[in-house]
Order: sequence, then structure tokens, then C-alpha cells
Amino acid sequence: MPAAYILGIESSCDETAAAVVRSGEQVISNVVASQIATHQPYGGVVPELASREHLRAIVPVVRQALAEAKHTYSSVDAIAVTQGPGLAGALMVGISYAKALAFALDKPLIAVNHLEGHIHAVLLDLRENDLRQNDMRQNLDLPDKKERQKRNHELQFPVLALVVSGGHTHLYLAEQKGESWTYENVGHTRDDAAGEAFDKVAKLLGLGYPGGPIIDRLAQHGDPRAVKFPPAQIKHRDRRLGAPAGTASALGSDADRPRFDFSYSGIKTAVLRYVETHHMQAAIELRRKALANIHKPSLEDYLAHGDPQTLNLIASFQHAIVEDLAARTLAAAQAFDVATLFVTGGVAANSELRRTFERNASSEGLAVYFPSLRLATDNAAMIAAAAYPKFLAKDFAAMDFSAEAGMRL
Repeated sequence: MPAAYILGIESSCDETAAAVVRSGEQVISNVVASQIATHQPYGGVVPELASREHLRAIVPVVRQALAEAKHTYSSVDAIAVTQGPGLAGALMVGISYAKALAFALDKPLIAVNHLEGHIHAVLLDLRENDLRQNDMRQNLDLPDKKERQKRNHELQFPVLALVVSGGHTHLYLAEQKGESWTYENVGHTRDDAAGEAFDKVAKLLGLGYPGGPIIDRLAQHGDPRAVKFPPAQIKHRDRRLGAPAGTASALGSDADRPRFDFSYSGIKTAVLRYVETHHMQAAIELRRKALANIHKPSLEDYLAHGDPQTLNLIASFQHAIVEDLAARTLAAAQAFDVATLFVTGGVAANSELRRTFERNASSEGLAVYFPSLRLATDNAAMIAAAAYPKFLAKDFAAMDFSAEAGMRL
């Protein structure tokens, strides 16, 4: 089959992204325009501003992605775009532009679920690694194709995928059927997503936005066991699904399937209570003002305006969330008897999370895979990769499809 080049477009939140991916397995170009500077003064993403910035960036970002890939609008085989979930206005910018391109160029248009994109980010890295290994062996005139394929990653299905980011904390059982993938949600957050909790705690402590990378760097300078945070207790039935959380039996109807849901609003509140009871507010305000006057604060800047108590609180908060994510995910892996884990999404870039999953999964005999750092956060390469099975199946979108802010996988 000849190679298929798909132009991917992503605009679900605060990154405008475009990429060209070859046959779902090789990134030819991957361009991301970040809006961090726009949203930093507000301590989080402002939807109206995000939409405006997407409008400004979408055309130059797509042009740059095509130029870096040495492609033109006419030479790509299809156009893929994120349909949801995400911010409705932001999604509409990417969708409207993708529709216009597909109509003008008479190209197939593929609508992609953002969450599926994150799962395919892991697959994309695995396939790129396999391609590099095979190319290297060919260049060295090593054994034939059959022998080379033994070195490729052989995933054992079903795969349990944790998608964890600023807006999502989901667990999926994923199966491959032919070229297509199917997904069953076996857990999600009841309130705040893990990445959202990172951002809100960073804002509370006067550390700025985005909070996840800042907390990850500062946590290494604190004691992760200094502050004891109790684990989240989820006892009531999830009204959205009608299924009890963490039931013991995996047999019977879907309502009887075990669920492994998450909750991070409680730990966020616990951090607030700690700040109040330990009278930290005055120091936080001084830190907030000092860092606001620094254009791009360095780690040394954050440490200069920190103190041992704050660093210990940060380290303990991160440790508690990472341990909870790992414990619930590994419990789900055991309940569903899976041998392969994917951990993906923006929070998958967190260094402690990667170390914890690698250590704990290894002790359970589980293979765990992450996307590279360049593909962990929102990007368009993952959207183009997820579109490839749909391209093969000719599962194209009608021109009247619209954004789905609350889209499920």
C-alpha cells in the first residue's frame, strides 16, 4: 500500500498545532504554537482568549507544518482535525479551517477524538522506534524482515490506557480489531482532573501557570512525606454511569463491571486548609508579586522565593496524586488481567509519575509505555496518527459535523 500523508490539526485548548504524519507511524513535521504567555496573567486558560489566539495562529502554524514536511496543501492525502472534547470555541477554529481546506482541496476530512489521539501518541512513538530499529538493521545488512520484526514491540491486548492531563483523567481498556481500535471506559475523575489539580494548587501557592511543570521541578527539592494526605474515598455510585466504584466482580452486565474512578478535589481542598492553618498566605502573596515581575522565572527564581515548608507541601501533594494514579491504575490492570499499560497525556510528562509507574508496573510484571515528552502534551501528530485507521476504513466526516466539547471515547 502506498504511503498516506495526513495533515493533522489540533485546537482543543490552548495550543494551536499542525503536523504531517506518514501512514500513522512517522512524524514528518510537528508544529505547536503555545498560548502560555497569554493565559499566565490569569492563572489558567481563558476560553475567549484561547479562541482568539487560535484564529491568529492557525494559518501560519499549518503553513509551517507543511513547509517543514516539504509538502503542499495539494500533496497531503487527507486532513484530520480534533472534534472534541475541549473548549467549544477553540475546537470550532480548527474544525472550520479543516473543513475549508478539505472542501477547497477536495480531500477526505477525518474527525478525531482528542482522547484517542493521546493513546495513539504512545503507538506513534512505538512505531517510530520500530522504524528506526529496522532502518538501522537494514543499513547494517542484518537479518531479514521476519527476523527484524521480532525486535518490534508486540503489545498484549487488551491494553489499559491511562489518559491524564489538565482536563482529563480516564482509564480505558483498548482493543485492536483489524486496523481499528475500540475502547471501554473503566474509570474517570468524578471532579477535578489530575492536571487541573496541579494547576489549581500552583495558583494557590503563587507559582503561576501552567502548574504541572513548575510543581514537578520544585517537588524534587522537598520531602514527599512531610505532609500526610489521606487517599480519596469514593463510595457512592457514579450517577452518570450507574455503576459502583471499584466493585469486585468483573462478570455480568456492564453495570457490574468494576470501575476505578478518581477524585482530586479533596486533595486540592486539603492543600488550602494546610495553607490556612499554617498561616502561609502572606508568604504566598509576596511570592506571587515577586514572580510576576520576572518575565520567565527560572528554577533558581522559584527556589529563591520558596521556603522548606512550601517545598515540602509541594512534594507531598505531587507524591499523593502520583501514588493514587498508580495505585488505581494497577488495581484496574489486575482486575482486568491486562499485561500492557499506556500512560499518556500532559501529566505523563511528570518525572515522578514516570518513575513510579515504571517501578510499580515492573514489580507487577506489566509492560508500561509512555509517549515521548514532545508527544505527551497536546499536539497534532497524535491527531494525524489516530486518523490513519479511519483513513484506511474510509471513515470520513460529513461536512456538517460540529465540535463536541464533552465528547466521549
